[in-house]
Amino acid sequence: MAEESAADASLAPWQRDFLKRQQLPVAYLDSAARWFDPLALRLRDLAAVSAHPLLVGVNGCQGSGKSTLCDYLATRLAAHDGCNTVALSLDDFYLTLEARRSLAAEVHPLLVTRGVPGTHDMPLLRRTLQALQAVGRDQTRGDDGTASQAARVNADDGKRDSVAIPRFDKGADDRFPAAQWDRISGPVDIILLEGWCLGARPVSVVEPPLNALEATEDPDGSWRRHINAVLAADFLPLYRQIDLWVMLCAPDVDCVYRWRLEQEQKLSLARSGAGEGTGNGTGIMSEPQLARFIQHYERLTRHCLESLPGRVDILYRLDGSRAVSSIAGDLHGATQAGPVVGT
Repeated sequence: MAEESAADASLAPWQRDFLKRQQLPVAYLDSAARWFDPLALRLRDLAAVSAHPLLVGVNGCQGSGKSTLCDYLATRLAAHDGCNTVALSLDDFYLTLEARRSLAAEVHPLLVTRGVPGTHDMPLLRRTLQALQAVGRDQTRGDDGTASQAARVNADDGKRDSVAIPRFDKGADDRFPAAQWDRISGPVDIILLEGWCLGARPVSVVEPPLNALEATEDPDGSWRRHINAVLAADFLPLYRQIDLWVMLCAPDVDCVYRWRLEQEQKLSLARSGAGEGTGNGTGIMSEPQLARFIQHYERLTRHCLESLPGRVDILYRLDGSRAVSSIAGDLHGATQAGPVVGT
């Protein structure tokens, strides 16, 4: 205990704040310094020569540590390098519960469950990214001299010097009121965008169902076809904007259930019982509920694990305990990257 207290005392304020937010032991910082600090330096160097805020895409299955990685990078870059870094999660851009209920009634009942492409508010994500690109910079007026769309995103409250970042309440399965959204002031140097399906492309739906949910609740494949259509229409154009791709690659799909269960338990503790899911009075999904929930993600999760490792710029391979076991990619090369996933 005394050794731990001494270690805590030696930490920088940003390190203490990060560990407290993420409920992590001090030992995490040693691993992060080894594996993630070189990535932070690469992002800093790329941002320094970029004419626009650097947009970084981070893929990883549920529970792989995407949000933790992005929080670490954003906090470290701000403290060490003065880089104004914004961490965004696709999870915060889910459609409202009302909108998903409408989709379920009009398109397919499975779309009431958040998660898959088709359950995100992609116009809101596009507007937010445009606003982050413009806030605090000169590019706030269009060619005709009028205010650009990005500059008008938050015009309703008159706060054009900052950008509102949506937040999603997983306990309520709905978006937080706009008054509770975070605000980011510019100019922004780096944008980190993470999501479990970020990087996924349309997949074959003529194959047999992968699991019981697909077999019994989507026997004609209409839900899967809708997901494919959204990937093609909304996600592929987004990928072409991303400057650098990072992946946290799980060893296999079987890890997803266990990691997601740990994530649920952590959320439950952090929110005092107001975590994800409903139905057991605690706000946390029961194991049967979680097993069904994950079946929504299985097809695209397998697709990402199979197709993305060879297409990303920086690949972290994880072991079964979620620790980094190896890294592939050039962290010390030329200050240039490209949208390899979107090509």
